[in-house]
Amino acid sequence: MLPAVYILLFAWTIAGVIGELETGKYMASLATDNIPFALLPAGLFLLAGITAFSTGTSWGTFGIMLPIAADMAMGSDSTMMLPMLAAVLSGAVFGDHCSPISDTTILSSTGASCHHIDHVVTQLPYALIAATISLVGYTVLGYTASLVAGLISCAVLFVLSIVILHFWAKK
Repeated sequence: MLPAVYILLFAWTIAGVIGELETGKYMASLATDNIPFALLPAGLFLLAGITAFSTGTSWGTFGIMLPIAADMAMGSDSTMMLPMLAAVLSGAVFGDHCSPISDTTILSSTGASCHHIDHVVTQLPYALIAATISLVGYTVLGYTASLVAGLISCAVLFVLSIVILHFWAKK
């Protein structure tokens, strides 16, 4: 367990430095004034994913990004409050699970007795497929303001990706 403890200590140190620099707040301030409102759910998903990947913590990203997303929704369109908060939550979890400095990734690879980077590399394609589908869903949701339209677009892309992966695996 000693290598996992070392990796966790270094990851927490890096996350602490990034938190002190307020990277998440800076990234959110850039997005607030430069993105049309219809793209905010997708933008928040990406921003939360990048922040969680960079810091290695989904919970820290929640703490940074949820108040910002709530303020942006209340200042623009309060009916989009829940979708924008959901975008932050899902983006943060995505980024955290892909991050090589995340404690969950480190402990998962240690628990599975596999090399840490091998674990990251093998889960990354599946996480990126799910993130791409989610990004399209949040974009559709932002432009249509319809949860049903976003859900249907995600469902169609999910089934399509399963079919493509099935045919690709048969080759």
